[in-house]
Amino acid sequence: MGRPGSVDATVTEKFQVVIAEDDPKISEIQTRFVEKVEGFEVVGIGNTISESEDLIEVFRPDLVLLDIYFPDGNGIDLLWTIRRLYKQTDVILITAAKEVDPLQEAIRGGAFDYILKPMTFSRLQKSLLNYVEHRKKLQEIVNLEQTDVDQIFRPADQVRLQPEDARMPKSIDPLTLDKVGDVVKQLDTEGINAETMGARVGISRTTARRYLEFLVSQHVVTPNLVYGSVGRPERLYFQIPPKE
Repeated sequence: MGRPGSVDATVTEKFQVVIAEDDPKISEIQTRFVEKVEGFEVVGIGNTISESEDLIEVFRPDLVLLDIYFPDGNGIDLLWTIRRLYKQTDVILITAAKEVDPLQEAIRGGAFDYILKPMTFSRLQKSLLNYVEHRKKLQEIVNLEQTDVDQIFRPADQVRLQPEDARMPKSIDPLTLDKVGDVVKQLDTEGINAETMGARVGISRTTARRYLEFLVSQHVVTPNLVYGSVGRPERLYFQIPPKE
């Protein structure tokens, strides 16, 4: 993951986090929570707006965990400063403010999430994992499609297919699914990867993989890793013969 603000997270590099929190005890707890989540490291803690601004300027972090109330200023103002000067830095608000106005300002300022105190580890962990998935999706998109946009603005954990409910997920377009299904029916015993499927249907590799994985959940195809002579194994999808 290159600096500053690159989305290329690797095994050896982590998302850098600055914690902006006026209470030293709470900032220490947040630090411990963050570093329990794989892929993140805290590079600085600011207990005032001024300290936080300096840390953000120096580190240009991927993410800021930002409180709202400080003795020397307001976190919402810092959010807008970040948006103006450090566009590659994302922000998660963590605050005791339960008024609607700060929430509305956070949304307008492009905050990734808004967590109310007292914060639990599980809630922060969920937010950070969603953040990783969000950055990963942005990295994988090549040719932007509406379904890709919908997945960014409507995170996957908000789109669930209930076991007792056969409705189509919002991320799956029935017409596109029919096209993918038609290709699958022609496979016989031959497998297909997401890239080839995308080329045949006219969609991106990322979108094709999403439809193929949906068909896996519907027991229409089955995935398998095929090892070639060189390189990483390839994920191929094979049609499951219909029951007679």
